Amino acid sequence: MSETVASASAAAPAVSAPASLPTWVPASVIVLSLTSLAGLGLAWQSLSRQQSLEQELVRRQATVQTDAGEARALARQSQDLTRDNAAKVALLEARLAEVSLQRGQLEDLIQSMSRSRDENVIGDIEASIRVALQQSSITGSAEPLIATLRQADERLLRYKQPRMEGVRRAVSRDLERVKAVSVVDISTLTIKLDEVVRLLDELPLLSNADSKATQATPLREEKPQARKAAPAAASPAPEAAGGSVAEWLRQAQKTLTEGAGLVWGEARTLLRVTRIDHPEAALLAPDQSYFLRENLKLRLLNARLALLSRQFDTAQSDLRDSQEMLGRYFDARSRKVASAADLMRQVAGQARQVNVPRPDDTLAALTAAAAGR
Repeated sequence: MSETVASASAAAPAVSAPASLPTWVPASVIVLSLTSLAGLGLAWQSLSRQQSLEQELVRRQATVQTDAGEARALARQSQDLTRDNAAKVALLEARLAEVSLQRGQLEDLIQSMSRSRDENVIGDIEASIRVALQQSSITGSAEPLIATLRQADERLLRYKQPRMEGVRRAVSRDLERVKAVSVVDISTLTIKLDEVVRLLDELPLLSNADSKATQATPLREEKPQARKAAPAAASPAPEAAGGSVAEWLRQAQKTLTEGAGLVWGEARTLLRVTRIDHPEAALLAPDQSYFLRENLKLRLLNARLALLSRQFDTAQSDLRDSQEMLGRYFDARSRKVASAADLMRQVAGQARQVNVPRPDDTLAALTAAAAGR
């Protein structure tokens, strides 16, 4: 290229001889030539770099696609693994809950087995007292509660633990308070009513009263002195008339006296004077006495059922009606009637509602002892 430039520069005077060229033209040509060459080089370099970039992009795109496929496969595997892990976690949680429940039960069992002697005593006494309270409320008797408190007192006395002295004092107070309450003895009252029912068939009615009990007072009575004076007055006659006539007179007088006494006794039975306070009792027909006794028995049996069911108002009403019937239709002068009336009065006096007091002091002392205060 230097030679070309030199020849061009040597030929230039020959050519420019006829007409001279500006001096900047060769320089411009040279600059343009250099610029063109540089541009061509840069274009070639840019084209090469672009081709290499395209190849790199294609290679990377293929790599990205491969990686994406692998990523999708891994994601699918991860989902499956996550699903399996979730199922395993749920199973483990269920087993953990079961183990926790078993552990809680085991701890409760160990705790119940490892309770101290005081706690066992407190628990047993409290449970027995609550059962006795239920029995007393059902039966209406204080005997179950009294027996339970006595057993608790004896057990605490044998136990001899200073911590339980407060409980023992509370048991003693409640025992005295329960024993001071007079509770209705239902069994005794029912036995008395059964005895009255048994006596009803033997009780005499006013309409069938004994004539000897209601017999009127005789109009006059013979004096013993008059009876003895008659033979004495007749004794001188036999002495004057003879022994046989006197004997006959004595026999005749004796026979006549006995006959007169017999006639007078029979005459006295024909008339009775009786005070009747209830006319309907005297007018009761003999065949109606059976129904009267049966109705009275039904009244007493209703009172008995009311006592057993602890309906004391109903029992009192039936007993009042029974007492009224007994006093109206039966002979009050009879000893059996008086005994039956006395039994019904006893039952009516004792059949009343009595509430058994609760052993609140004992329960509070047991709660305080269980809490360790």
